[in-house]
Amino acid sequence: SDRLKADAAAAIKRLKGLGVRRTVMLTGDRDESARLVAMQCGLDEYRAQLLPQDKVAFFEGFKNEAAQKGKVVFVGDGINDAPVLAAADIGIAMGGIGSDAAIEAADVVIMNDNPDRIASAIIIARKTRKIVIQNIVFALGVKLLIMVLAFFGISSIWFAIFADVGVALLALLNAMRA
Repeated sequence: SDRLKADAAAAIKRLKGLGVRRTVMLTGDRDESARLVAMQCGLDEYRAQLLPQDKVAFFEGFKNEAAQKGKVVFVGDGINDAPVLAAADIGIAMGGIGSDAAIEAADVVIMNDNPDRIASAIIIARKTRKIVIQNIVFALGVKLLIMVLAFFGISSIWFAIFADVGVALLALLNAMRA
C-alpha cells in the first residue's frame, strides 16, 4: 500500500475547518488499505477497488447529489484520475508526481504535492473574490454617483475623468493587497 503523506490528516482537518462538508476518497486500491487511509485521514467516506470508469460513475453521483448545495472538487494525480478531474467543478492535480494527463485535465495544479496547499488555495481564492467584489462595487458606485451628479449639473467632465482615473488607481491598489 502507498505510504500516507505526513500532512494528509492535517490537510483534511484544515479543509473541514474551511467549510468543506464532505470528503470522499475514490481509489483503485484494495478495500483494507483504503479503509485504513480513510480512518487515518479523517475522511467521511471512501470507495475502493475502482476502475477509472467506476470513479467517473461514483463521481457523477456525488456531483448530482451536491448540485444544489455547492461545488464538487476532485483532487488526483494519476492518469486514471484525468476523466474525473475534467468532469469536476474544480479539478486539482498534484503536479509533482502527477501524470501529464491529470495535469492537463485539471483546473488547478499544486506543484509540490503538498495536500495542505489545497486549503491555502481556497483561502487565496476567497480573499481574491472578496477583493474583486469590493472593486466592482466601489467602481460602479462611484460611477453611478458621478452620473447622478452630472445629471443635476453638479459635476463636470473633468471631475468625471478624475474620478474614473482615481477609481482605477484605488481598485489597483486594493487588488495589490492580494
